[in-house]
Amino acid sequence: MATFSIAVAFGVRLLLVLLFLPFSALDKILNFRGAVGQAKQAVHATGPATALILVGLFVEIVMSLGILTGIADRFAAFVLAGYCGVTALLWKQFWKPGDFWSGGKGRELFWDFWKNLALAGGFLLVTFGTGASTVENFFSDPFASSNPYSVSETQR
Repeated sequence: MATFSIAVAFGVRLLLVLLFLPFSALDKILNFRGAVGQAKQAVHATGPATALILVGLFVEIVMSLGILTGIADRFAAFVLAGYCGVTALLWKQFWKPGDFWSGGKGRELFWDFWKNLALAGGFLLVTFGTGASTVENFFSDPFASSNPYSVSETQR
């Protein structure tokens, strides 16, 4: 049963980060110019857009690995939650196209915006735990591991 428990814990974490590692990170690497072009929609200059993509690539790879390995996983999840929120605000601005009710780009971005925020919520569950009693744990030691793959004696 311990092996199954570890596999489920890993699988849940993998599902959370799969969008970023490997898919989004690989897309940024293989289509770097296109990624910079997309970033330029928010910052309008090549230098800052390139910096945004490089920071995003770092966050997607390093923080995803932190969540998967359990190394500073709560901090990594906190950063990825923020990343999801920022990307929603910068690139999923459903309020801008003005075609929300006609089924155009605004309506499509509306759902992407909320999906980003929902994913941020999933990362915040990793960060803070599932109850009010575990929130203080993160603030007392934000870089500590949650030890996601340890199995207590009662589970064996």
